[in-house]
Amino acid sequence: MKFSDEQRTLTADLRSLPSLAEAIVAYLPNDAIVLLQGDLAAGKTTLVKAIVAALGIDADVSSPTFSLQHSYTETLHHYDLYRIDEEEFARLGLLEELEKPGLHLVEWGSDALAERLRAYGFEVYRLAIEGEGDRRSYRFLE
Repeated sequence: MKFSDEQRTLTADLRSLPSLAEAIVAYLPNDAIVLLQGDLAAGKTTLVKAIVAALGIDADVSSPTFSLQHSYTETLHHYDLYRIDEEEFARLGLLEELEKPGLHLVEWGSDALAERLRAYGFEVYRLAIEGEGDRRSYRFLE
């Protein structure tokens, strides 16, 4: 599996998710903000678990729904914005967290947040996750 500028969509089931996570890690620069977009139970946290494993990090990955952020290493951060909007995200000081070097995986990152982050000069990737039976489609959006 490989993401590229031409191949921006890949499909995987749970068995092939480790290969997909490796493809995501290979596609992204070392310092990236990735907004994970998809419906409830689309597999956002499951994908984060696979990415953490693909990076060789032994961590107990869970959704930071109530804490808003988990950091698994100094360069791997995981956010869950299900309960807050981009205004509150900024008000809580989480914009400053995104200035840290490394990979920032943001569950429930909205298009409005992507626009705001780009206006601040951040490079933002949006990854849409859609269910297709027992498989998921993972598509990097423009």
